[in-house]
Amino acid sequence: MKTAVFLANGYEEIEALTVVDILRRAKLVCDMISLEDELETVGSHGIKVKADCMISEIDFSEYDCMVLPGGKMGTQNLEANQYLMKRLDEFYSRNKLICAVCAAPSILGHRGYLNGREAVSYPSFESELTGAVIPQKEVVRDGNIITSRGMGTSIAFAAEIVKAELGEETAEELLKTIVYKQF
Repeated sequence: MKTAVFLANGYEEIEALTVVDILRRAKLVCDMISLEDELETVGSHGIKVKADCMISEIDFSEYDCMVLPGGKMGTQNLEANQYLMKRLDEFYSRNKLICAVCAAPSILGHRGYLNGREAVSYPSFESELTGAVIPQKEVVRDGNIITSRGMGTSIAFAAEIVKAELGEETAEELLKTIVYKQF
């Protein structure tokens, strides 16, 4: 399994980097992909992160999972990238795993992916989850889509991705190794 985490300036650092950290601990290939004109990206709190590669350099067919971190500006920048949106549509049509957290699930709502599905987002973005059923959960997996509420749910979100890719037992063992207790 190979995962792409997309970094557009303004992303929520913890949401992006927690996923990368947890997936790499699970021995999954997880690449940080810059949507900017350079490898260096800047999160919503001014933290600079050097991505692994540029979006123009990757072959999307090599990836099994796409992760869209939140952050209001980061989400807007993700959605404004038409090349990424075309690839996202291809992932969706091929039933590949799509994961979004915080504000980013709004992109999935705008694209019509959530009709009749359960999904969650940061509370102020719930109105953007067009057609979704919104349960009171931190993380939701409905078919090939995983959504989560925000920074505070980042570990649970990343663990759900591990669970989807490697199974529940592996995800639970990983959570034990990082001394994470789900409440």
